[in-house]
Amino acid sequence: MSRQSILAASLLSVSLAGCAALAGGTASQPPAGEHWVASWGSAQLVPEGQNELPAAQWQDASLRQVVRVSLGGRQLRVKLSNAFGTAPLVIDAGSVALATAPGRADVDAASLRALRFGGGASVTIPAGGEYLSDPVDLPHAAGADLAISLHFAQAPARQTGHPGARATSFRVPGNQVQAASWPHADTFTRWYQIAGVEVLSGPATHTVVAIGDSITDGYGVQPDTYARWTDGLATRLRAAGMTDVGVVNAGIGGGRMLRDGLGPNLVSRFERDVLARPGVSHAIVMIGVNDFGVQHRNKEDSPAERARLVGDLEQAYRQIVARAHERGVCVLGATITPYGGSGYYAHGPDNEADRLAYNRWIRSAGVVDGVVDFDAALRDPARPDHLRKALDNDGLHPSAPAGYQAMADVVPLEQLKACHIGAR
Repeated sequence: MSRQSILAASLLSVSLAGCAALAGGTASQPPAGEHWVASWGSAQLVPEGQNELPAAQWQDASLRQVVRVSLGGRQLRVKLSNAFGTAPLVIDAGSVALATAPGRADVDAASLRALRFGGGASVTIPAGGEYLSDPVDLPHAAGADLAISLHFAQAPARQTGHPGARATSFRVPGNQVQAASWPHADTFTRWYQIAGVEVLSGPATHTVVAIGDSITDGYGVQPDTYARWTDGLATRLRAAGMTDVGVVNAGIGGGRMLRDGLGPNLVSRFERDVLARPGVSHAIVMIGVNDFGVQHRNKEDSPAERARLVGDLEQAYRQIVARAHERGVCVLGATITPYGGSGYYAHGPDNEADRLAYNRWIRSAGVVDGVVDFDAALRDPARPDHLRKALDNDGLHPSAPAGYQAMADVVPLEQLKACHIGAR
């Protein structure tokens, strides 16, 4: 079987598996020549501390959460998540609509569509589960802002969400999912219980999933500005006429390859956040700065432990690439950007030597299918262990929008047109 046949078979199997997960047993195969493709998504974790929505705010309340999709289409479905719940999650009603503007609670009334699950208005998602809505007819363009509204009778037993939404969400009392205007809504900048939007599209359409830490998640990007590097990549793809390539951001702030932090380690979440998304063809993996930084900050960086960490990172990379290749997914390895100016991690010459060695391995070991050289794009030529001043936010994160746009600009678009496993 050819590599492209493997990819096609993999994408078909994922889309059929997604159909089978529809609540109420209403699975249906997509029309001939079409398949479901991930158009938006976020990585799920357990919100803690200030990232939790207080329990009282869930009582008989509606949440309206706005997401920007990367693919256009005429039909979509929404994935709801109880991935980290400890009890079944009841959602009484839901809707999806076109938002009127970024940062606004109001939606286009003519576009309001009820979410159904096996034909019913409500759904109960088991602990650890994720459910897809029935398909919804809602023509929309690539780059459209969709408002997903959900009504809850009470708070989840344990919340599942994504703190780094970089978008304004809204809350009102009562069941208001079919109301176009929410004039007095409370606001917050996190997502809860929503994991993805999938669009029905032609056979050539596919998606790139970017997975990593806070640099991928977009630390420093102001809400509703859509200035993460993945936002810039999606815009760049459309400008280049590559409208059949979607982009999904699966970054988690503080994320590490090997150990849990604010969310699960990357190895453990690679299946759910990358491989399980329908239509995925490529993963861009940028991870490691927090593995190095935390080791140094915790004063665990003896020569032996430093060497062990580099070896463990390389082994983890081999493992996730092998898993991706089994599913016909190409992996682009992204180099780690400089963080010599970071007061938080305050790394020294030894840590910089490890970063450089890790980047050399990504570039030259032949494990990944292609390289995105973020390091070369952002480093200061005069001080290569530092970010360029014009692209630097805090010594660790790129600036917004300039630094993140520089990242978007260096992604090799040619490598995203099709997956050729084994190409070096």
